[in-house]
Amino acid sequence: MTNLYVALTHYPVINKNGDIITSAVTNLDLHDISRAAKTYGVRSFYVATPLEDQKALVKKIVSHWVEGTGSKYNPKRREALELIIIKNSIDDVKYHIRENHGDSPKTVVTSARHSPGNLSFRKFREMLQDGNLYLLIFGTAWGLPENFIAGADYTLNPVIGNTDYNHLSVRSAAAIILDRLFGRNQ
Repeated sequence: MTNLYVALTHYPVINKNGDIITSAVTNLDLHDISRAAKTYGVRSFYVATPLEDQKALVKKIVSHWVEGTGSKYNPKRREALELIIIKNSIDDVKYHIRENHGDSPKTVVTSARHSPGNLSFRKFREMLQDGNLYLLIFGTAWGLPENFIAGADYTLNPVIGNTDYNHLSVRSAAAIILDRLFGRNQ
């Protein structure tokens, strides 16, 4: 198991106009990011949303696969979805990690935009060997707002393909980033 936690936040995030919004939970994000997190040894996968109906939806989906019919139908999926912990906010996530693991994590945010001073994947891989706890934060919708990014300890380099198009789904970006950090082909 690694010293990395992953969080998918639904607030604060921005829409295509740059407005701060709360986004909806997506079933596919829960399944795919938890499966990638399990594959690469992430300690926990936090889903952060302040909306009660969205938390209830996450609980219902997770319950089906962890305790319900889905747990018997697909035990591998159960193992992955057991990593999901629901919290109201990223502050609640950091508090939960500190209370349960004795230390506050360093926060590393993701963004599709490159900025000076971004953390390279290679450097972050090295940092993950230092024994500190790290929380890798992904935003939904059109990403995290600038003021949220500015408050993080580090901003990770974006995932960039070989074209000018750069709008991956968060579940695709999460899988690529986790592979770059922990994949054996590095």
